[in-house]
Amino acid sequence: MFCARVTLVISNAKVNNMRISGITIPDSKRLEYGLRIIFGVGHSLALGILRDAKVDPAKKAKDLTPEEENALRREIEKFKIEGDLRRDISSNVKRLKDIKAYRGVRHLRGLPVRGQRTKTNSRTRRGNLRKTMGTGRRAVEKK
Repeated sequence: MFCARVTLVISNAKVNNMRISGITIPDSKRLEYGLRIIFGVGHSLALGILRDAKVDPAKKAKDLTPEEENALRREIEKFKIEGDLRRDISSNVKRLKDIKAYRGVRHLRGLPVRGQRTKTNSRTRRGNLRKTMGTGRRAVEKK
């Protein structure tokens, strides 16, 4: 039997990526944009988190010190994000469906929920049910 030992050598590279609640924050993006990968964190919330954690928004994740990473984690843990937020949203939609509220019925039928028109738009919600319209005139046959 032949057995070989393989050693992986990584020079000048950070092996541990910054992970927050199971999501890997990209090392090459500025933090104000990298934090937006987390479900439930938008632009203004990301800036607020960075301001409260006293971290420069222009910094990149690979340049953070361990103290700054911990401060970011503490600030993000104050909010409902990722799995908890998804669970809450789905339970709210399920409740609307169960009580047969108007919005729940729209969710059930796969139609727009917030009052948008459906005659011409809402392709995303309804799927591409495109009906081609002819000229409306039939060719008159000559006898």
